[in-house]
Amino acid sequence: MRYVVTGGAGFIGSNLVDELVRRGQSVAVLDDLSSGKEKNLQNVASKIEFHKGTITDLATVQSACSGSDYVIHLAARTSVPRSVADPIESNRVNIDGTLNVLVAARDAKVKRIVFAASSSAYGETPTLPKVETMVPHPISPYGVTKFVGELYSEVFGRVYGLENASLRYFNVFGPRQDPTSQYSGVLSRFMLAVIEGSQPVVYGDGEQSRDFTFVANVVDATLRACEAPGASGKVFNVGTSGRITLNQVLKQLEKISGKPIQAKYDPPRTGDILHSQADISLGRSVLGYIPSVDFGTGLQKTWDWYKQTYTKK
Repeated sequence: MRYVVTGGAGFIGSNLVDELVRRGQSVAVLDDLSSGKEKNLQNVASKIEFHKGTITDLATVQSACSGSDYVIHLAARTSVPRSVADPIESNRVNIDGTLNVLVAARDAKVKRIVFAASSSAYGETPTLPKVETMVPHPISPYGVTKFVGELYSEVFGRVYGLENASLRYFNVFGPRQDPTSQYSGVLSRFMLAVIEGSQPVVYGDGEQSRDFTFVANVVDATLRACEAPGASGKVFNVGTSGRITLNQVLKQLEKISGKPIQAKYDPPRTGDILHSQADISLGRSVLGYIPSVDFGTGLQKTWDWYKQTYTKK
């Protein structure tokens, strides 16, 4: 089978590509390298087809998707704060770009497209855990763009018969997540700060909680969504069904690293939600998705990678 992975040089994408190659699949990656890195694919570079280009150009996407069986659409302008700072760019990439990918997948007559949606679609609804039947109420431009991607995917199924599944990822973390940007995932920034001996920055009081999901679990759910019978036209949460506060994360990181951690607490950021937790029963029943890596194990694996990668030799 031939898989196209948009955003395949990124954090989640490159982990997904590694697993597809390990399974002996044919893989084409489309990435403009605006946030992804070629070095993320260095171990499989000779075994994949790489297209450098942007999803905002329809012809480029159509070229990459031609002859493919499955499209996994991960490419996006990520980050809630980045979308708050530049909503027009987030809209251009995440909505216009997603529409291009859907058109290209339709024209290529692929078996199914799997869209990387986001838990940010839920917004600040107080009910926990989040269930897919809840009415979405995003509170950031990023959340809006991701929810629109779900709607477009479902409509392409209804109008054009394009099989589709949307996966609402919950706070993915793991090796290869870039810690060097202000828009980086919080765990990657925490780890780099500990390695460098600086203070990790917490926005708010640190009592906000997240369903942190190790990247291997996300890869597993995503590949299951490509082929699972009965998945088309549905939206699935991809998390662990647990949650942990940022202050608790820092305590665990202290134990793992053996270093004392004194966080710096800054004011909360616009668009950030307080609590997030996934109900994964639908994914369990339809996809057979059961998280295989718990938070503690994932944190240890991630710390080991960051320590090896970012410790100055």
